[in-house]
Amino acid sequence: MSTIDKKQAEDFIESVITQYEEKTYKDRKTHIEVVEPGQEKCGVKSNRKSRPGVITMRGCAYAGAKGVVWGPIKDIINVSHGPVGCGQYSWSSRRNYYNGTTGIDSFGTMQFTSDFQEKDIVFGGDAMLRGLLKEANNLFPLNRGLSVLSECPIGLIGDDIEAVSKDISKEIGKPVIPCRCEGFRGVSQSLGHHIANDTIRDWIYEKDMVGQKFEKGPYDVALIGDYNIGGDIWSSRKIIEDMGLNLVAQSTGDSTFSELANVAQAKVVLIHCYRSMNYISRYIEEKYNVPWLEFNFFGPTQIIKSMRKIAAMFDDKIKEQTEKVIAEKYQPYFEKIVAKYRPRLEGKKTMLFVGGLRPRHTMPAFQDLGVEILLTGYEFAHGDDYQRTLEYLDSTTIMVDDMSEFEMDNFLEKYKPDLFGSGIKEKYQTQKSGIPFRQMHSWDYSGPYHGVEGFGVFARDMDMAINGAVWKNIKAPWKS
Repeated sequence: MSTIDKKQAEDFIESVITQYEEKTYKDRKTHIEVVEPGQEKCGVKSNRKSRPGVITMRGCAYAGAKGVVWGPIKDIINVSHGPVGCGQYSWSSRRNYYNGTTGIDSFGTMQFTSDFQEKDIVFGGDAMLRGLLKEANNLFPLNRGLSVLSECPIGLIGDDIEAVSKDISKEIGKPVIPCRCEGFRGVSQSLGHHIANDTIRDWIYEKDMVGQKFEKGPYDVALIGDYNIGGDIWSSRKIIEDMGLNLVAQSTGDSTFSELANVAQAKVVLIHCYRSMNYISRYIEEKYNVPWLEFNFFGPTQIIKSMRKIAAMFDDKIKEQTEKVIAEKYQPYFEKIVAKYRPRLEGKKTMLFVGGLRPRHTMPAFQDLGVEILLTGYEFAHGDDYQRTLEYLDSTTIMVDDMSEFEMDNFLEKYKPDLFGSGIKEKYQTQKSGIPFRQMHSWDYSGPYHGVEGFGVFARDMDMAINGAVWKNIKAPWKS
């Protein structure tokens, strides 16, 4: 039986948003809906500008391009062009694990910034950028290319990063890719993903770049939209290889520049984070006639379902191998984990508010453990994300787009969930109120949560958070 009563929830939501001034009330009313299992259409409005004065949890276009798509590519130098603040904030903040030697052939955790000052705002930073790119290439000669990711001032003063990139590329004989992702573009980090996808399209595929040669076969697949948070992509890779498939490229977690180019050489493109890389998937399908498929490797139910969906795109050999590995290897492990943790988590309740695909993709993993979802929502989703979420509902659920801190506080106070899964900005406020929290953007320094073994890590972490004795002894300081 669902904890959420639809009529009561709608009345409560109304009581919260009526505290806004009239225009904000009318706007926020369209971003919240109480949805039920079996509902065919979600009416939540999304991908709209946040209301001024309402404290949003979103990021910016620069965060989407640099922090998500370009940042994890390990063998290129990503230059943050602008003031040091944005570059420093994006520096290795998402735990994108990679194989390689940092500073030699891999640069994921290193910060490269043009460190804009007031004089650069006045006189422009093109000359400085030229010098920076050449210096970075000289200092780290094993890099396979460079990218220039522009911050807000660059777009405001009109620096020509495209011209500089072309000139330096000719001079050093390596790709230098400009990405005009100034933070103010768009309504959230979502446009930054799109812009980054477009630069990959224009500077790699439209130029017909070719990656490292490999022996092609009938079972070649590419895995994209996975950023290897805490080792996630490595867990996904194990499943794909256990099925008998050959992973020829991954993007962009633990990815090389060569692999980006080789994505289009696969027989099928598998996309994990639909929101951040569906653009390039569609483009590759149109240009190279390579089909793509969204999958979900969070929790037993979706792992097995996704494996069968992937296998259905190949021949009987892959289908038989998939069923064999599920029956002999994966199912026994899943049963062991569920038997251990479900009794401890059955009937617990959680609220989720995250970016990307996480709200809908992690819901089944919670449900596999008997945890009910009270509320779910996205920081920067589009309409199709909310529509895709409907299939994961198993009880009446509040769905919220671009939730404000004010709304979050009210939902936490009203429903008192056993766990709240969200981002770093919401973590300490929630914990101070005595509610367990897990950081669902970067797994709170744990992981992986993807894949077979990842489900065991996920179940252990949720159990530790929800059943930790400390939460019974915490009282919110503002209630003292």
